[in-house]
Amino acid sequence: MTTHGTTHSHATPVSRALDGLQAVLGERLVLPDAPGFAEAAAVVFTGEPRTPAAVARPGNTAEVAAAVRAARDAGLPVTVRSGGHSYARLGTADGALVIDTRLLADVTIDPAARVASAGGGVSAIAYTQAAAEHGLATGFGDTGGVGVAGLTLGGGVGHLGRRDGLTIDNLVGAEVVLADGSVVRADADENPDLFWALRGGGGGLGVVTRLDLRLHPTATVTGGMLILPATPAALAGALEAVLAGPDEVSAIINVMKAPPMPAIPAELHGTPIVLVLPCWSGEPDRAEAGLAPLRALGPVVDGLAAMPYPALFAGGPDLGPAVPVVGTGFRDVVDEAWAATVIERVVGAPGFAVVNLRPLGGAIARVAPDATAFAHRDRRVMVTAAMPVPEAVAAASPEAVPGARAWLAATEQAIGLGDAGYVNFMGSLTGADLARAYPSATLDRLGTVHAAYDPDGFFAVR
Repeated sequence: MTTHGTTHSHATPVSRALDGLQAVLGERLVLPDAPGFAEAAAVVFTGEPRTPAAVARPGNTAEVAAAVRAARDAGLPVTVRSGGHSYARLGTADGALVIDTRLLADVTIDPAARVASAGGGVSAIAYTQAAAEHGLATGFGDTGGVGVAGLTLGGGVGHLGRRDGLTIDNLVGAEVVLADGSVVRADADENPDLFWALRGGGGGLGVVTRLDLRLHPTATVTGGMLILPATPAALAGALEAVLAGPDEVSAIINVMKAPPMPAIPAELHGTPIVLVLPCWSGEPDRAEAGLAPLRALGPVVDGLAAMPYPALFAGGPDLGPAVPVVGTGFRDVVDEAWAATVIERVVGAPGFAVVNLRPLGGAIARVAPDATAFAHRDRRVMVTAAMPVPEAVAAASPEAVPGARAWLAATEQAIGLGDAGYVNFMGSLTGADLARAYPSATLDRLGTVHAAYDPDGFFAVR
């Protein structure tokens, strides 16, 4: 074969390994000179250009294992792409073999056992729609296109967390291709140390090719959109209303200038708002009482209604390709003084900025901090500050990204996000980032598991 510009007599280890993998995958091994390579290599967020050595698109676990072995034989680093939504762009790297798992997208629902088995490349919305056909759900985040595997490995904080726990609290087992190409099961009985690390450790231990997840009855929820005035009393009140409420009430709260979305009245576009996205997941006849404390805050728009659970994943502004400028942390004191600072930072931002707030507690807090690698069980609110810079703006204005980063650094300091972080919402994963994501005891235990299952650091973050 001469597909890599060489013959076997002059083949390099890389070309020999890729030739062997191409014999397994055919056109599903996409090389840089092949049509469609840019699309295959793309991830959701942009930044400094990265050019992988190739993109492998396996269709089953055996092909994933073949890709891992080929990369090891060639001395190529590996990255894994599922949904491709990582702010740190973990699904791509210069000179790496990208293992794109999106063809591993089957979902099997066992309604009697209330367990779903999902391929490692399935998206949150595809899984959610399949489960909804049986009146069931597993809580993920709030974006349908996110890959279930990547989200789960970091924790999974979404609409059902206060009722059902994090996504990792509903993971009952996983199939993993390890760095030597072997395939193992990780659950409470088989490889329990690996199972512990997969639940919140952020990945980097292998390629997850299948997840078994617990399901919960969730036929109908009450959700939608409440828009509150951007006042400290409204913001602090919304957070406390959720934190003091029953487990069945949750909300994702965004402080931002209203984007020009059809669901938002035109007169509000460009003005500061507190956008509350509640979810009542309890008995429908209790929804009005459960959501009353939020409605008592005087929304200027009340779009709450009963709906199928998958409908919560619809909508949201589409910024197109953007450079992620994002920081994350946790807060326990969310009073009006702190709320005023949040609003001030958003109003004074030099571009479109958002502070995203996710009240925790409930079932999340009832899991022991050392039961999984997600150790922030006692924190009250997860906070993420972001100023995504559209790719076109970044290209036209060289100062845009540095300006956004300066805003973020000042905002993180002003609202107190320095002591801890959520690995899935981090824009980079340096040693300092990981020290914020994991307490020292958790980080040490993760290091022990990595040494056991990937002693050479083959899957190390690039």
